Amino acid sequence: MRELILLRHAHAELPQPGQADFDRPLSAEGLAEADAVATWLRDKALVPDRVLCSPSRRTRETLDAVVEVVGNLDKRLEPVIYEAMPGTLAGLIDGHRDADRLMLVGHNPGLERLVALLHSGQSGEYRGMPPAAVAVLSLPAESAIEPGIATLSAFWWP
Repeated sequence: MRELILLRHAHAELPQPGQADFDRPLSAEGLAEADAVATWLRDKALVPDRVLCSPSRRTRETLDAVVEVVGNLDKRLEPVIYEAMPGTLAGLIDGHRDADRLMLVGHNPGLERLVALLHSGQSGEYRGMPPAAVAVLSLPAESAIEPGIATLSAFWWP
């Protein structure tokens, strides 16, 4: 078995006039959430072998909080994650089958729909992923990513 950890970014500031969504930083609440999720990951021994992160500011700041608590990680910025839907995310994840524990830091609605797709086989059956939520999915070791292949082993948010 291998594990996939999906982490939605923590709460971000509302956009300032003229500010792009991509550039929104974490709010004070979001910084606290990011610290909490980092501690939870460390305490559950869910330290990833590799992290794929959206390049948006709020996802990078969420990941930075995780690195502060769990230590240095093999992290890669993946532009395709920003605004991606489940099919795109599944394809990206499938290209990293060599990682025993892969973490993806991204956004809704893509992440919550991906959880539903991998777990239940249908992306329309999602239940939501609050800011800083973590979904941990167990996958067969060598299998390709496809609908219904995963078991949801943990779901947590601060």
